[in-house]
Amino acid sequence: MLKNVINSIFLLGFFAVAYFIMHEAVLAQDAAVIAAAKAPAMAAAIDAGSTAWMLVSTLLVLMMTIPGLALFYGGMVHKESVLATLMQSFVTTSVVTLMWILYGYSMIFTEHSSFIGSASKFMLEGVTKESTAGTAPSLIPESVYVMFQMTFGIIACALIFGSVATRIKFSSALAFVCLWFTLVYIPVAHWVWGPGGMLGGLGIEGYNGLFGFGPTLDYAGGTVVHINAGVAGLVAALVLGHRKGFGEDEMAPPYNIVLSVIGASLLWVGWFGFNAGSALAANGSAGMAMLVTHVAAASASLAWMSIEWMTRGKPSVIGIISGAVSGLVAITPASGFVGVPGAVLIGLASGVCCFWACGLKFRFGFDDSLDVFGVHCVGGIVGALLTGIFASEAIGGVAGSFTQFFAQVEGVIVTIIYSGIVSFLILKAIDIAMGLRVDEETEHAGLDLVIHGEGLHT
Repeated sequence: MLKNVINSIFLLGFFAVAYFIMHEAVLAQDAAVIAAAKAPAMAAAIDAGSTAWMLVSTLLVLMMTIPGLALFYGGMVHKESVLATLMQSFVTTSVVTLMWILYGYSMIFTEHSSFIGSASKFMLEGVTKESTAGTAPSLIPESVYVMFQMTFGIIACALIFGSVATRIKFSSALAFVCLWFTLVYIPVAHWVWGPGGMLGGLGIEGYNGLFGFGPTLDYAGGTVVHINAGVAGLVAALVLGHRKGFGEDEMAPPYNIVLSVIGASLLWVGWFGFNAGSALAANGSAGMAMLVTHVAAASASLAWMSIEWMTRGKPSVIGIISGAVSGLVAITPASGFVGVPGAVLIGLASGVCCFWACGLKFRFGFDDSLDVFGVHCVGGIVGALLTGIFASEAIGGVAGSFTQFFAQVEGVIVTIIYSGIVSFLILKAIDIAMGLRVDEETEHAGLDLVIHGEGLHT
């Protein structure tokens, strides 16, 4: 009872502070809008074709989380926790959306330091119908860019819960999303994509990276989203501990693999917005990114299926859809830099490596429930490193080389260390303040009825 009261006070306090900040930001934004209306209008040639493509891409990436990831995860947990798993993706979408407009976009995509951006676009101050993003002549409305990048932050946070499916408290999950998005996702995204970021060096002429190897290449989020979330997922699995019966035959089977296949299919299609949309234009770069994304997914799914067939005697449905996702993850950082041959090799490598990595949890005893580490972190690492080898200057303006490979290694290591340490501190703080894991009775009965008061009846 006391814990429920404390949790309620925590949530009420959070929303009260958020409301106060938003109220003040709205007043500041209104003043900015009035001032902008009085200023002379600036001609901004917004490209209609690129804008239309980015609107579609934004919808595709949002679809990756709801319903794509929600169904992918929901179908693989046991029946009594399906709704709770779907809820985690849905509520993450809502929470990250508000944090994004409040301060997330500003802290990533404005210039302040190499570590973090500024609060100059707090509550999207200065983002109007006329403001633009992208590169001429393919300018798009900044509002579309805000939405597009928001969907990346949403799925990064939602991915993590696959590692601790069926055993994390709902209140603790909410607290974790708020803290991890703020303290981990925002800095890493700024390092790679933000102006003056210390890994990507965007906007810094002649920047050679932290250790002189050059900027880390990450076209659409292999480092920012997948390695970042995958490391956090591994740490969360270690901190919470394994499920009851982990690794034994008594564990409940997946509720509905059909839902997972539908979810994986939505992820595959949505990934075209993820990667091809990162061109920020309807052009040849978007077309090539779409092509290599599809090729890598197909290659990885067949690689996973083949190695599973050879080693375990049967090609499983969960295996082939996991393989496809591993290929999509791996091609993400490379999609704007490699051609079709590179995509095939990246897909094959990710299918094999991620299949192997997903077996590590049984060897070392950590319960990464839905293989977030094995697929997303390892797949992201494979893709990030191979980008440094297979990058084509004719496609992305950068040629693969040993120097670029080491620049990729640099980005991977920095992200793993930072995300791992800060994620651990966040989880331990939440555990001390309000507890992380549901009690044994709730875990046994399932999260749906106990936490949400609902359940599946068929």
